Amino acid sequence: MLLALGGSTNALIHLTAIAGRRGIRVDLSRLNELSDTTPVLVDLKPTGEGYMEDFHAAGGMPALLWELRDLLRLGARDVTGVALGERLTEPAFVDRRYIRARGEPVSPVGGLVALFGSLAPRGAIVKRSAATPALFETEARAVVFDGLEDLAARIDDPALDVTAADILVLKNAGPLTSAGMPEAGYLPIPSKLARAGVKDMVRMSDCRMSGTAFGTIVLHITPEAAAGGPMALVESGDRIRMSVAGRTLDLLVDEAVLARRRAAWRAPATPRRGWDRIVAEQVLQADEGCDLAVLRAEG
Repeated sequence: MLLALGGSTNALIHLTAIAGRRGIRVDLSRLNELSDTTPVLVDLKPTGEGYMEDFHAAGGMPALLWELRDLLRLGARDVTGVALGERLTEPAFVDRRYIRARGEPVSPVGGLVALFGSLAPRGAIVKRSAATPALFETEARAVVFDGLEDLAARIDDPALDVTAADILVLKNAGPLTSAGMPEAGYLPIPSKLARAGVKDMVRMSDCRMSGTAFGTIVLHITPEAAAGGPMALVESGDRIRMSVAGRTLDLLVDEAVLARRRAAWRAPATPRRGWDRIVAEQVLQADEGCDLAVLRAEG
């Protein structure tokens, strides 16, 4: 349903956390399989023109479920114990401006895909339905921001060494940081590029973004920089290769260079007390739903 809606990247973290409390692992490779076989049927922003109230008035979730019935496990039971298949009835009315028929989708494939590689060993997420296809296959120079303060201080600096062909990288904004994985992944276009008419460029981070945001943006890079993942080692001038078709995200830096950087890297100090210490000791990575480890089902 999330894929057919062209829904939020945040929802994937929520679903992963919920599943984890039942001892179920959400496999990002399986997400890719589902995304390649699930059409986007709902024409809502940021991938389309409508708003959530338009979806509701067009027939809403029952109409969408009906369109996708051959992809659903109809024996699954809802909170009242009734099987999904028993709930589904052909809707009397569907506004096809907002809920497309299976044969006329907004997109033949789902809105979300996972990328893996040397920069994201445990995965990263891109909302391809809200991105620019011309940027899906990119190899470019990284322009790195070391946290939210650094981003705020330099992104609009006229002297910033950046072009529209570069990749903006924000690190140290993941779940283990004091920032707490905010919706900061929608990095702004540097003002000097925006003034020149640049509408989109590749942006990457270990944090999140709003479901309403549009752009070629890679999120939830895991492990995050604060956990000592490869994100911690990225520096401005490095080259990064992204392939949405190949589902890959790689840092093109010699292993000997990375080894030197890794030896010099220091993990953030563990807070002595309070919620910050609980975060440091208990909060999991994005591929585990950023939940508290103690709340997950054993096994």
